Amino acid sequence: MGWVAEILKKISRRRDDRKIAEQESAQKSLLLKNISRFQQLTGYSIKNQDIFVLALLHRSFLQRPGHSGHSNERLEFLGDSVLNLVVAEYLYNAFPLAEEGELTKIRSRLVNRKALAAYAKEIHLMDFIFMSTSAAQSIGKGYDTIIADTYEAVIAAIYLDGGHAESKRFVERQVLAAMKSGTVVTDDENYKSLLLEHAQGSGLGVPRYVIVKEEGPDHDRTFTIDVLVNSVRLGSGTGKNKKEAEQAAACRALEELHKQ
Repeated sequence: MGWVAEILKKISRRRDDRKIAEQESAQKSLLLKNISRFQQLTGYSIKNQDIFVLALLHRSFLQRPGHSGHSNERLEFLGDSVLNLVVAEYLYNAFPLAEEGELTKIRSRLVNRKALAAYAKEIHLMDFIFMSTSAAQSIGKGYDTIIADTYEAVIAAIYLDGGHAESKRFVERQVLAAMKSGTVVTDDENYKSLLLEHAQGSGLGVPRYVIVKEEGPDHDRTFTIDVLVNSVRLGSGTGKNKKEAEQAAACRALEELHKQ
């Protein structure tokens, strides 16, 4: 009866292969249907859809017997270089008086894995990534790594599809937005301490921080916090944890106080 068991195994494998192929086809069809949303979120009009399908292809999607193809890892490699060039050029022009060491420190904070994951979340990149069902269910602590790597691959896809000017526009738009919102902190300033010093020195008492909103699943929370000085709301900030949100709120409050 051994041959019967072997035939049953082959039939089972064929069914599994068909199921996986159907899942892959469904995911790719979903991307093509949602291509307008992807373009809206990235702010880029796609010419070659295939290069973007590849950019969104995690290696787990290919890990099954008899399946050939490439994941987004080569694009990730290229995107990393494009990202570093664009950010370095931007910082060089934006901070003409900064020394090399200071520019390097700022760049590292703008392109590290945590920052890239924040950029990726801003454009809801996780909604479009192709990965195996098992990988999607067991992401855990690897969540930021996957979306950060995919973000670099998308940068490469934009570079290959639209050229340096388009990739530069995409990166700079997100970097500037993150710097202004306080999502990515680029210096060593402790805005909470500065605000406390300013408030107490002006007889306004101790600033009070209030959580006004919590959004997202447990592994990807976003906090919105207001800061009140002398019972007056002076700033609001968002962040992936309370500390980041408080720092962003304190920064906005200091800007408001300096206007007065």
